[in-house]
Amino acid sequence: MPFSFKNFMKLHKVSLILAVLSFVFYYTFAYHLQRTDFIKLLTLFVALFFFCFKLIQFEKLNFRFLLGIGVIFRLIFLCIEPNLSQDFYRFIWDGHLVSSGANPYLHTPDQLMTNMVSMIPNANILYEGMGSLSARHYSNYPPLNQLIFAIAAFVGGKSIFASLLTLRAIIILADIGIFYFGRKLLKNLNRSPHLIFWYFLNPLVIVELTGNLHFEGVMLFFFILAMFLLSIDKWKTAGIVMACSISIKLVPLLFLPLFFKYLGWKKSIIFYMIIGITSIVLFLPFNTPEFIDNYSKTLKLWFSNFEFNASIYNIAKKTAIHFDAKPWEFIKEYGKITPLLTIATVGLFTFLPKRYDLNRVLWSMMWVLTIYYFMSTTVHPWYAIFLVLLSIFTTYRYAIIWSAAIVLSYLAYSQADFKENLWLLAIEYISVYGFIIYEIVAHNNKK
Repeated sequence: MPFSFKNFMKLHKVSLILAVLSFVFYYTFAYHLQRTDFIKLLTLFVALFFFCFKLIQFEKLNFRFLLGIGVIFRLIFLCIEPNLSQDFYRFIWDGHLVSSGANPYLHTPDQLMTNMVSMIPNANILYEGMGSLSARHYSNYPPLNQLIFAIAAFVGGKSIFASLLTLRAIIILADIGIFYFGRKLLKNLNRSPHLIFWYFLNPLVIVELTGNLHFEGVMLFFFILAMFLLSIDKWKTAGIVMACSISIKLVPLLFLPLFFKYLGWKKSIIFYMIIGITSIVLFLPFNTPEFIDNYSKTLKLWFSNFEFNASIYNIAKKTAIHFDAKPWEFIKEYGKITPLLTIATVGLFTFLPKRYDLNRVLWSMMWVLTIYYFMSTTVHPWYAIFLVLLSIFTTYRYAIIWSAAIVLSYLAYSQADFKENLWLLAIEYISVYGFIIYEIVAHNNKK
């Protein structure tokens, strides 16, 4: 055994033990966890968050070691079906439609099962797997996301496993890209590059992106690349890349007004035009008269029909019901107000700050997204991942606390009817709100 390796073993014994324990826990998560076993799930998450904290604390300057174990933790999930999400069935379904030249926005799976099912390999398995909720709605995944689904379906052919492997490989590569450009961006903004590990080793990130195949990671790759390009004054190229991020998930649309004061009005107009033209080009292959109507209907559902792990909405709903309001009517009215409040929030963070460098832009993005999530009717666990990434470019760490506390919402996954426990949600949000108040007070005291 080489002396250097012996020396490393001696100096980093505790970290190696933590890494091995993390490997065992991630393996258990991937291969020996049923979504109905909430206690086991919670125990694994709590332990993994503790290991993550200690590994970063002990090895924050050992980039190769932390990068290596971060990649290894992701590879554990490479050959297993997601155990906390069934969305991948719809991904592969849409992918087969696109690869066959069909428009995934024109027909629901329910409709296709009656007359066009022959174009989709393993149609019955995919249809049953995606669940009735997904099957009766039009696709809500933007065009670049659909292209990735099509690549996975084409590569996989009749093999669901091969398609899964392709999707997971893309997500892992995106995470490595986030690490690479995120570290460079931290350096450009005069922040410690080790902060990227609060994203890269975060158990929620590893489980929800690599494990459960949510494409926030690919969206964030394009997003962080766009921010890096802005930091080196390549703002025109950044506009194209930002459009790609929006074309994976629509969330970055919220942030577009925040660039106005940063770039100035002349550059902003060109920047917005580049994003608009690129987005149109990406959407153009799917554009039909029915597309806009179907896609709009699907997006409205997120504001006026679905509810999960909500904060302010749950308080407002309980109050409204106390005064004899009907829940199904209240959510529709609430859904009309939320977009208006979101626009007002973005406006405040666009025009109120006097200083507006890229640090301030990222800071504003973090607060805009936080307030938006607090008002939303639906906050799935993987939504917090965007906040985790944004937070490392600021001095606030409540998003990391939220990424741990949001695990309490998984209890609904263990219920046959997906019923939420409001006491657990209260613990989640009290911890988040409490830490936010603590950090705000601490920051004000430093001024």
